[in-house]
Formats: sequence, C-alpha cells, structure tokens
Amino acid sequence: MFRILTANKISPRGLDLFPRDMYEIASEIPNPDAILVRSADLHSVEIPSSVKAIARAGAGVNNIPVDLCSERGIVVFNTPGANANAVKELAIAGLLLSSRKIVEGIAWCKTLIEKGDEVPDLVEKGKSQFEGPEIKGKTLGVIGLGAIGVMVANDAVNLGMDVIGYDPYISVDAAWNLSREVKKAETLEGLLRVADYITLHVPLMDATKGMIDMEKIRLMKKGVRLINLARGGLVNDADLIQALQEGKINCYVTDFPNAELLKQERVLCIPHLGASTPEAEENCAEMAVLQLRDYLEAGNIKNSVNFPHCKLEQRSPYRLLVANRNVPNMVGQITTILAEGNINITDLINHHKDKYAYNIIDTESPIPDYLIQKIQAVEGIIRVRVIEKK
Repeated sequence: MFRILTANKISPRGLDLFPRDMYEIASEIPNPDAILVRSADLHSVEIPSSVKAIARAGAGVNNIPVDLCSERGIVVFNTPGANANAVKELAIAGLLLSSRKIVEGIAWCKTLIEKGDEVPDLVEKGKSQFEGPEIKGKTLGVIGLGAIGVMVANDAVNLGMDVIGYDPYISVDAAWNLSREVKKAETLEGLLRVADYITLHVPLMDATKGMIDMEKIRLMKKGVRLINLARGGLVNDADLIQALQEGKINCYVTDFPNAELLKQERVLCIPHLGASTPEAEENCAEMAVLQLRDYLEAGNIKNSVNFPHCKLEQRSPYRLLVANRNVPNMVGQITTILAEGNINITDLINHHKDKYAYNIIDTESPIPDYLIQKIQAVEGIIRVRVIEKK
C-alpha cells in the first residue's frame, strides 16, 4: 500500500486515478511515500524520510526545495504542457487587452452608472479615448517555444499576425508542432528589434532572471506591448517602469502583480490566472498522478526536473532502482556487486541529468538484503529501491 500526502486540494479527476486497493490518500498522513502538491510552499516543511517522490500539479517548481530533494534521491515531477491551453488563451487575451484599452473602457463605463438616459450619448462622446490598434498584420515576438509558446505562436498566426519565435533550446516535439508560418529569430536581439508585441514563455532560472532589462528594452520598438504570463522575475521591474514612463513600452500585461506595478497606469495586472481553469487543474492533477504511479509502481521517470527521463518495460519480476551522483564507474560497481551475489541481470538502463543519474536494473531472482545494503554503501549512491512485480 502506497501512502500519498496531498499538500493542496487536488482535483478529484486526478485522485480518482489512484487505485484504492493500492493507495491511501490524505492531507495528513504519517510516513508518506509521495507528496502531491500544487502551490503549497514546501521549503519550510520537513519532508519525511519516507518520501520517494514529489509531484507538482503544474509546471513551476519554485515552491519545492529541488536541490534538497536531489541530495536525498527524491524525484521531483512537474506537469509541463498540462495547463498549456489555459495559459495560451490568457496570452491571446493579453494581446487584445494590451491593444484595445478594453479594461480601461470597462472601468470608465462604470463611472456612468448615475447618468441615466445620458449614458448612450456619453459613451459615444467618450469612446475615442480608448481607441487602440488591431493585432492583425502586426508582428508578435514569442520568446520561448515550449508547449505554451508554440500554441500562442500558432494561434497568433491564425489571427493574422506575423509571428517570429526565439528559442535556442526548442525540443523536437515543439518544432514538429510549430506552424510553418512562424519565422525563426536567430538571436533574441533580432526578435526584440522587429516585434510590435512580445510575449514571454520561458522558465525562471539564473540565466533568465531579469532578462528583460533596460539593455533589452532599448532595442525594442517605441510603443511595444509586453505580455508576461511566465514568471514575474523575468522582467526587471525598475527598468520596465522607467520604459513605461518614457513611452518606450506602451503596455505591460502580467500575471504577477506587486505593489509597484499596481501603481502604474499602463500595467494590466492579472491575479495569476494563467492556469486557473477547471480543465487545467484536472489535466495537471491527472498527469501528476499518472507520473507518480509509474514511478512508485514501476520505477519509471518522466517529466522530472532533477532526475533524467528513464523508462524500461519490465519483463522480469524483480527490479532494482538506483539513484546516484553522476560520477564514473557507478554502473560497473553496481553490476559487480550483483554478479558477486550470483544475480543475473535481464535488462538495464542508465541515464544521467546534470549532477545525477538513475538506473533501472531488472533481475531474474530477488536481490538479498545484504546486497542491497552493499550497493547503498557505495560512495555516490543516494537511494536504492526494490520493486517486485506481482
């Protein structure tokens, strides 16, 4: 029986995918095998030693102490693409809201409540202050062509925009899904110089923090409109505010409000609604649960942020799973120990990601505890787990 701790309210559509004869799920549970989380901050939480995996029902993992988990052999999963359509729809809305002054116009209309029969005439007289350009025929620059960026780019093409994309690390799957009408920018600077609208779809990391700063803003067209539904830290707020005041940036749409941005007239702050749809919550929960199950039941890893993708069809009943630091001769030491115990290996796969590696080893016979302990004692081994297929 696997024990799952839910750190947030998780969509029932996802939880229903846990077989009740194999899983116990609760918001308070001792010695959990895994944690299922959405937005709860785990940095200040003591993660029990029993935890083998943490699944984030969403893409970002800033609320999870990933480095600590890696050192303890805890696999951290996320769900890239599960909320892509929800964020894409909000990005398209952001394009329109940044152009047509719709939000400002709606707010102004509310001031006419007491005007009675004068309202229609006042509307006709006042509407010109909310004029804005159409997006058709304009150039959209999409920075980051992952699941969301590709969908935004494709839909913008269908809306009649000229779309240019930049992503030096675009995946094969993303490239296959990208419309042929999307032009490729060789450099970020090249994209910034030609775009009328810019939308950000990259993760927040050391290399991208504050990537939109005054140096980059100076390259942009005067009056550019910027949409950021990815992470607030991608934009240097002080430089952004200066550019708004100078008229370099016409409008900034962000899903990450803060006190300073709320003071700015031409900043549209959305209360982090990117993935706030019932469909996205269900998709993320389902994907997170299925990834957890595949790992707990079969040892396979997909969509982990700290350990490599590693999947092996299980053809024999006994499976050894080893997480280790990515150093030479780890596989050799493991297989030597198994050979000394007369354990025959039927299949093996080893993959690495940055500082860590992961091994799936299938054997013909069960592995005695003394061999497991010997493998665990090898310098560089982080966690050893055994699965017996019933």
